[in-house]
Amino acid sequence: MPRYILVHSTASTNSYLSKMAMMLPSGTVVHTPNQTAGRGQRGNSWESEPGKNASFSMLLKGLSLPVSRQFCISEAVSLAVCDVLSGYADGFSVKWPNDIYHGDRKVGGILIEHSVMGTGLKHSVLGVGININQTEFLSDAPNPVSLAMILGREVPVEEVLHAVCEEIERRCAFNSYSDADFDALHSSYLAALYRKDGALHGFALPEGERFEARIADVEPAGMLVLEKENGELGRYAFKEVQFVI
Repeated sequence: MPRYILVHSTASTNSYLSKMAMMLPSGTVVHTPNQTAGRGQRGNSWESEPGKNASFSMLLKGLSLPVSRQFCISEAVSLAVCDVLSGYADGFSVKWPNDIYHGDRKVGGILIEHSVMGTGLKHSVLGVGININQTEFLSDAPNPVSLAMILGREVPVEEVLHAVCEEIERRCAFNSYSDADFDALHSSYLAALYRKDGALHGFALPEGERFEARIADVEPAGMLVLEKENGELGRYAFKEVQFVI
């Protein structure tokens, strides 16, 4: 079972946990009702009204995973969040690589930071932010939504927090995985992907070029494979392409 540490206020649960990672056991969760400078992907900040949302980080140690297989952690964590939220309502998906969406709106974000030793992972810090009861968003984030907005009622934050942490721990028991288990995890991730419906959607390159393509695949190492209307395939690492929402 996860071990929980409540911090009444902190700039970033990932930063807080990373500083103490050497001294804490695997499965430790640092959570806070007031994260003042939460970090998201692409260097973005994460807006969270105090007391309204789930903001936490979990420490994983001793995974015996090679660096080449680290994307399975992202798959497991995003599926854990998506599965728990799907117990409240339909319509949740994973936007590559690991944002959590409801329809075309973002309800959660994940920031995973690894410490590497040689060719393996020393430990991983899994940062998760989920909009639970916040109904007004003041930042310039284009498409936020919360569980309360979806359901029309508030949900206990700790109820969601504990359910997600327990599901993350269950899914991240990689030391007991067979090759078939890793394949099943990857298949489940592909099935949960946002916009993996075979239709053409908008994408943009960092220099501003826009194009339409369909999601053909996500490779086990995490590369997104897009197919343009003319059949041309492109492979993209994180930050090399963006969804046009």
